[in-house]
Amino acid sequence: MSPSERRRIAHALARIDYPRPLTGIDLAKRRWLGVLVSVTACVVLIGWIFFLELTLRRTFHTQHWKGAWVGFDVILLLAFAATGWAFWRGRQVVIACLVVTATLLCCDAWFDVLLDAGTPDVWGSLASAALVELPLALLMFTTAGRLIRLSAVFAVGGRGDQGERGVPPEDLLPPLWKIPIFGGFSVSRGRQPR
Repeated sequence: MSPSERRRIAHALARIDYPRPLTGIDLAKRRWLGVLVSVTACVVLIGWIFFLELTLRRTFHTQHWKGAWVGFDVILLLAFAATGWAFWRGRQVVIACLVVTATLLCCDAWFDVLLDAGTPDVWGSLASAALVELPLALLMFTTAGRLIRLSAVFAVGGRGDQGERGVPPEDLLPPLWKIPIFGGFSVSRGRQPR
């Protein structure tokens, strides 16, 4: 049998024999609750954004400027340290660490550029964002997505047929937005994803 035929058989067997440890939990209701909370948050934020746009002053003086920026950079340092530790130990939590650290880098780039706009420092902020912070954040988001895809393949299909270095070939890794929650089983109804 060819590697792709073995892979297809392994996936078919894995789908048949996939354990359902979440039996009894109504995931459909919880997903709808997640959708409801997200939509509500979006509606509230839209109103809040309009309110801020209409009421905020153009300039503002603050007493704790240094504390805010030093504190933010300390949090960013802790996020990088946690990410490094998780990579070093080979832990799944590295995915969450990568997403958090990348998000913090994007926030740092946004605020640096926006708050330096109209000053001579804006060019340094733009260079830092374009050459360091945003490329590093993109690399971290991409790595997190790939690790999630790999984890899903290993969780649903077992180790199956692997390519070089014990990593499944790219054709086994579906795009992240196509991987259903919990391997695609609707626990309450026992159906496969479409």
